[in-house]
Amino acid sequence: MHTPDKTPTQHVTDGNILEGPYWPEPVRVLSSRVRDRRIELHAVGLHSERYFSGVIDLNDFTQVHVRDQVTSVTFSADPDHFRLAIEAHHIRLAYTSDPHFAVSVSQIQPLPHQLAAVYDYILPHPRIRFMLADDPGAGKTIMAGLALKELKYRRVVDRILIVAPANLIPQWQRELEQKFDETFVAVKRDLLRTFPGPSAWQRTPNVSPPSILPSRTT
Repeated sequence: MHTPDKTPTQHVTDGNILEGPYWPEPVRVLSSRVRDRRIELHAVGLHSERYFSGVIDLNDFTQVHVRDQVTSVTFSADPDHFRLAIEAHHIRLAYTSDPHFAVSVSQIQPLPHQLAAVYDYILPHPRIRFMLADDPGAGKTIMAGLALKELKYRRVVDRILIVAPANLIPQWQRELEQKFDETFVAVKRDLLRTFPGPSAWQRTPNVSPPSILPSRTT
């Protein structure tokens, strides 16, 4: 076990683990540079992998705990948890080896135009804002389902809102659950009365309130 070093003039080296009020979590130093009485740091969060950079006055560095990078390895973890973690990491990166990963894990047989819309136009775009306006029966639900599954596997989206005419909500719920294993909760007046305030929207990441638009606009 390493004892934290609080010496303000400590020269921080690459790989050190820092803990202090300047970061919301322990960070690992990527690079550091001392300038006069200040130290410039570039680091990455141990848990979130978020990038941090900034300059700290050495007089304030007493609030930072510095410890060496953890190099010891133990094999005492739960093997089932380890397997699940590895599988989660594999799924998150599956699109790098399987460009149609959502197709492989869904109960669908997509048509060429559906694959082209999702994988050639929607997903490669840096800012995903598209309108699917094909004719009725062209499979807009399939395209929307493929897009949301790929985005979820890539950890780009956490919450999904589908606004549909009230009479089409059961159809959206049924098709997304049967074909993509995605369960959506219809947020209607009775649910809002049961869970007043924002809690009705926070109970699940997948919600579908009815719209006042006629069904011909879908």
